[in-house]
Amino acid sequence: MSEAPYKVIGIDPGSINTGWGIIQEVSGGFKFIHCGVISSKKNTFTDRITNIFKELTKIIQHYNPNEAAVEQVFVSKNALSALKLGQARGAAIVACSNQGLEVEGYEATVIKKSLVGYGSATKEQVAFMVEKILNVSIKSMKLDASDALAAAICHCSMRKFKKYRERIPVV
Repeated sequence: MSEAPYKVIGIDPGSINTGWGIIQEVSGGFKFIHCGVISSKKNTFTDRITNIFKELTKIIQHYNPNEAAVEQVFVSKNALSALKLGQARGAAIVACSNQGLEVEGYEATVIKKSLVGYGSATKEQVAFMVEKILNVSIKSMKLDASDALAAAICHCSMRKFKKYRERIPVV
């Protein structure tokens, strides 16, 4: 008996641009549903965080995913940037959790390794693999959206691996 279709929203949080993407896992394969970018350049920081929460809430209500995968914060030398990114990530997590989704976080290097095989892959290399895995054209897709789709693909792969490990008997 095959499993029911399973949808995942991937989120690449950013205080100015937050990428999101929905995929569906069907019979071991992946199907592209939709993606986009929540852009908040002209707003105050508080308005941007609120906008991320509100827009993701609408997206989740519309597409009704089963789970969420959110890229973890990359800690750089600029503490203020890392703090803002963390707050954007928090808004994304609360939007997902508020809609009843389980949320998994993945480091960028883990996402890149799961798609490209190399943890320091470029955004363009990740986008290329997203295009191949989902059989979609990335020409009109922003890199924030392809990164979000990559997080969703990574989550589905990790989910399969976890299920497989749970079936292995302990010796």
